[in-house]
Amino acid sequence: MPSPRRSPADAASRASTALDALERADQRLLQAVAELGDAEVRGASGLPDWTRGHLLTHLARNADALLNLVIWARTGVEHPMYASRADRDADIEEGANRRLRLLQEDLVAASERFAAAARALSETAWTADIQHTSGTPFVAHEIPWLRLREVWVHLVDLDVGVEFEDIDPAVLGELIGSSLAVYGERPGAPALQLEVELPEGGQRVWTLEGSDAPAAVVRGEAPAMLAWLTGRGDGTALSGTVPELPRWL
Repeated sequence: MPSPRRSPADAASRASTALDALERADQRLLQAVAELGDAEVRGASGLPDWTRGHLLTHLARNADALLNLVIWARTGVEHPMYASRADRDADIEEGANRRLRLLQEDLVAASERFAAAARALSETAWTADIQHTSGTPFVAHEIPWLRLREVWVHLVDLDVGVEFEDIDPAVLGELIGSSLAVYGERPGAPALQLEVELPEGGQRVWTLEGSDAPAAVVRGEAPAMLAWLTGRGDGTALSGTVPELPRWL
């Protein structure tokens, strides 16, 4: 997930843009959760084997995990997202069956902890080198964008009527770029050229070097492209040569 080098001021500005968008996404998420009941939160989500309670617990723990990366950026001391994958999974299972009120309170508190720490980070800290749980190195100004993608994609996964078409059009391009970058470190990922129609007009092109040559050219609208890249769409809404992607995160 390589990140371009930026000046401290540019890095902080990029992070601030994401944090502003995250504030709006969090409001949409909490509004959707507030409309659920205890029975609904125990119902199936859009992810195999996960209830909505699993998703909400995961979103809370993800906020805490990304807070660890903020602390790493601030202090320069390695602070991994999770102690281990097994610990991450155990925390999600343990929290999934709580009542809705407890799930809400946990999600709100975790989201606020992350946002407060991120807003307080210095310009220089946003240029720090850190590492994703996958082991991929990246630069700290990408942290809020990771959280923004997590909130929007899992809001769709909650299966409460929010679709990829409802994602903030101002950030769809960034989410596509960051999602495509995930495959840059994945064995067997195909070479891709994405020609994307943006909701606010115009087209943008992304490329990915992969194991195949020449690159498969995939065309389509931004919401469908993001759904496909994140493993939520089969690509039938896209055109061109749509290859099979490695399993999403």
